[in-house]
Amino acid sequence: MTPLGALTRGLVASAVGTLAMDTLLFSRYRRGGGTDRFPAWEFSAGVEKWDDAPAPAQVGKRLVEGLFQRPLPPERARLVNNVTHWAFGLLNGVQYGLVAGSLRNPRLRYGVPFAVGVWGSGYAVLPAAGLYEPIWEYDATTLARDLSAHLVFGLTTAAAFNALTRMAGRAA
Repeated sequence: MTPLGALTRGLVASAVGTLAMDTLLFSRYRRGGGTDRFPAWEFSAGVEKWDDAPAPAQVGKRLVEGLFQRPLPPERARLVNNVTHWAFGLLNGVQYGLVAGSLRNPRLRYGVPFAVGVWGSGYAVLPAAGLYEPIWEYDATTLARDLSAHLVFGLTTAAAFNALTRMAGRAA
């Protein structure tokens, strides 16, 4: 597999993985009493100012404002949340693709350490940025729910990567 092929497969696979994770999170939201439909929920309906914005929006805001040295208006919170969330998933998938694509036989089970790494990186970086509490401040249920969502992301990304690799092999 070429590096470009691995990168492309990782990008596409992580889009599938991100959507799978979001589907799980949406189902939890609905079971918890949420009433928004999936498109409104997925695209952060209700996020109208930075104070309402979740961690992905806050990270994106800091990156954009730091790079361009000007403040983002509150009406950009929704867009920045979506772009940052999806960009994080896709960029992680590119990394997965490059690593898995360099292996002779990528396996579905490689999605587990990938998922744990993505999950753990959030609990390393976001507390340092002041956006999360340190990991030991969270209860086991919260951590398990978050980890399980990331496992859906990682395993779905790995499965999609493997499927894309098999499809490319048949086409060759």
